[in-house]
Amino acid sequence: MARRKRALEVVRDDGEGRPSRSNRLNFFELAYQRIEELLVHCELKPGQFMTMQELQEITGFGRTPVHHAVNRLSADTLIIIRPRHGLHIAPIDLARERMLLDLRRDMERFVIRLAADRASLSHRNQALHIERLLRERRASLTLDEFNHIDRRIDALVLEAAGEPFLVHTLRPLHTLYRRIGYIHHRFMPGQADLSGTIDRHLAILAAVASRRVDDAVKASDALIDYMGEMFTGMEAGIDPRLLDCSIEPLLGA
Repeated sequence: MARRKRALEVVRDDGEGRPSRSNRLNFFELAYQRIEELLVHCELKPGQFMTMQELQEITGFGRTPVHHAVNRLSADTLIIIRPRHGLHIAPIDLARERMLLDLRRDMERFVIRLAADRASLSHRNQALHIERLLRERRASLTLDEFNHIDRRIDALVLEAAGEPFLVHTLRPLHTLYRRIGYIHHRFMPGQADLSGTIDRHLAILAAVASRRVDDAVKASDALIDYMGEMFTGMEAGIDPRLLDCSIEPLLGA
């Protein structure tokens, strides 16, 4: 028995104090989540150039987790890897992201239909809990807090849908449009009010919680329509340097 215990300890620990494989995988995911959050909140500015070392210092994670996360975010088209030149935070192309909204609409319809149809009692309970929180906090919710809840809603819907392939396909789109929503509400004049997006998320949660498939699809379409309206204002009204910080300011401003 003692010999078996020692063998298991060797599997968990490489003898040099490094974490087990499962812990390393957790670090990879945490690094990805942290960098994703920095992208959404434009703390990593679209168009910004930086080194891997700088990203390690910003996130507080070591080289391996950050390298792993950057590779995934490069595949997500959010970070561009420039060999021998470092990293380039991909600028925002409003025309491209508006076009991709049609792709997201079709994919969300498929996902939300599965989620509403397959939602377990646990999933429905979580949806009701988030719905109640949104209703209670709708008047005081900050943009950062809403983005945290929005990420939870996306994860819940994908989990309820029960198809792991969809996570890898939709997650980059969620990040793209969460960043668009952040810029819209944070920087567009007169657009700080979150009630419009909160109402549409409430409709999705209510439909999933009650397993009303058709209503869930309609609520998903309504959210995509709302996001499409954001682009109309941003195409003419947003400072282009918010979409690509490498653009030279006008008159040296």
